[in-house]
Amino acid sequence: MILTGGLKSLLPHVLRRIIRCNRLSISNTSGMAEGYKQANVVILHESLADDFEKFCHANNGPLPLLYRSKPGDWKCPTLSSDSDIRTDCLQYKIYEHGACTGSLKSLKEYSEQLKDMVTFYLGCSFSFEKAVQNAGIPIRNVEQKCNVSMYKTAVPCYSVSTFRCNLVVTMRPIPESKLEAAVLATSESKEAHGALIHVGDPGLLGIQDLSKPDYGDPVHLHPGDIPVFWACGVTGVEAVINCRAPLAFTHSPGCMFITDLKNDNVTVRSSREVPQVHCISQDPLHYSIVSAEAAQKIKTLETLIGIDPGDRGIIHLHRQDELLKACLSISHARSVLITTGFPTHFAYEPPEENDGPPGALAIAAILQALEKEVAIVTDQRAMNLNKKIIEEAVQLGILKRPVPLLSYQRESADSALMFLCENGNPGRPRFGHLIAIERAGMAADGNYYNARKVNIKHLVDPIDELFLAAQTIPGVTTTGVGDGGNELGMGKVKDAVKKHIKDGDVIACDVEADFTIVAGVSNWGGYAIACALYILSTCEIHDRYLRKAVGFPPLAKKVIWLSALPSVTKEEKLLKTLAQHGVRSGKTASLEMEVDGLPFYNTHSLVIEKLL
Repeated sequence: MILTGGLKSLLPHVLRRIIRCNRLSISNTSGMAEGYKQANVVILHESLADDFEKFCHANNGPLPLLYRSKPGDWKCPTLSSDSDIRTDCLQYKIYEHGACTGSLKSLKEYSEQLKDMVTFYLGCSFSFEKAVQNAGIPIRNVEQKCNVSMYKTAVPCYSVSTFRCNLVVTMRPIPESKLEAAVLATSESKEAHGALIHVGDPGLLGIQDLSKPDYGDPVHLHPGDIPVFWACGVTGVEAVINCRAPLAFTHSPGCMFITDLKNDNVTVRSSREVPQVHCISQDPLHYSIVSAEAAQKIKTLETLIGIDPGDRGIIHLHRQDELLKACLSISHARSVLITTGFPTHFAYEPPEENDGPPGALAIAAILQALEKEVAIVTDQRAMNLNKKIIEEAVQLGILKRPVPLLSYQRESADSALMFLCENGNPGRPRFGHLIAIERAGMAADGNYYNARKVNIKHLVDPIDELFLAAQTIPGVTTTGVGDGGNELGMGKVKDAVKKHIKDGDVIACDVEADFTIVAGVSNWGGYAIACALYILSTCEIHDRYLRKAVGFPPLAKKVIWLSALPSVTKEEKLLKTLAQHGVRSGKTASLEMEVDGLPFYNTHSLVIEKLL
């Protein structure tokens, strides 16, 4: 028997010859023939071959197709010069009617059946291991001399005919400081699954226990390591099991076919192709990725809305990249709850101001276009007003359909949890993200103050409790949008509010959001969120990460997303509608075309145009 030392430097044709002679004492090919591509193998009856090829193209993250043989052809001339697929994998699995009925070292005894079968060679993540190591990133399973860990997930692949299954992933522990390097090292290796598809808590993929992989061996994390997941070609094995073919063969997971093709890593990239990694949640731990180009566009939006036309001192409240991180988090949420409403005009009926609702509706519109569930929660006393505004927003073409309108009242200690979660169960939240935009926020003394230091608590329902409860629910994140520091969510910057904002020591909101977006006018923050979500949705790197590299890019929906964005015409019509309902400018109580005392034309309209 030949031992493992030195195998990583052997040429592929030499390794295949050794494997063919059954002279290796290894259990997997990770780290073997460094710098050369390895392949997963699926062998099916020719009647299933066309559908399986379509299945591969529909899920090219886990199943990048390197070569499809003709029926009965045991060679793959474009991948290797002298191979025989019957003998050149370390080990094979045989499947009959969806059940694994054995492991084999050779398929020669099935040569007659193989005459009517087609072999698919699919890219493998072992192929990018050398590039990862060259980037200074340890490969823990190679260090620990074991197979890579592979897990079934709850992520469904795109189905084709009888081929349907959930995604299988590999997990590699990566030091946190090396996450971006890991994305860069693998993103160009599209024939080896390409960039990672998830970083962080395995539970978000439906994986319950990292110590119990479905295939391969458990790989131990070092202190400071983050679990990082790539799409895996063993997805093809799951597809074979579920299609219940009378007879099929695959490689044994980890026992790859080694090709003669070198990994040629492209290093020159445009900013559109350079990925960035951002942490968007600590509980559960969750990172997202986005192209440098898209990130820069969103940072530009953040700068545009950060001007201080009212000279309030809000520049001191600004936190860099909060818009980007908030929108990355929102893009991962399936369902979003929005709240708005600041009854600053306590002497009028209605007391609401017109900063907040337009921004809230702009966010709701893009979320509808992105096919996310969205609802709005507001004060019970303002339900009828908001219902009318939403109905007219649909008529104006701002919203595609009415947004469900909710109210919240504290009836018991667990009211907030019952509102946010099914049966009050934190493991089953109804919403993945909460957004407050120009929503009156509770101060440290339990009261609610407008900018003139007037207590308006009697007009405000305790929606803050939902944001406080969200802090205790894993997987629910929050965003606060404000322009003065007394808005819900601004508790994250309350020290700066107390120091730099007039009467900040009294009016500062005490309730934090995970992300705080500070804008010259809160509506601008809502418009910026809508535009940023559009940018993320059209970013190929982020879209692939959201899809987990299965299915197809939703390019046809780009026009729908674009039409959902705010425009000067839409916002002009909405502002007139608000005035007709008696909703006034915050600073002046005027019913003219202004928000926060600033004229719509040549101020708000210009900001909207710049954002777009």
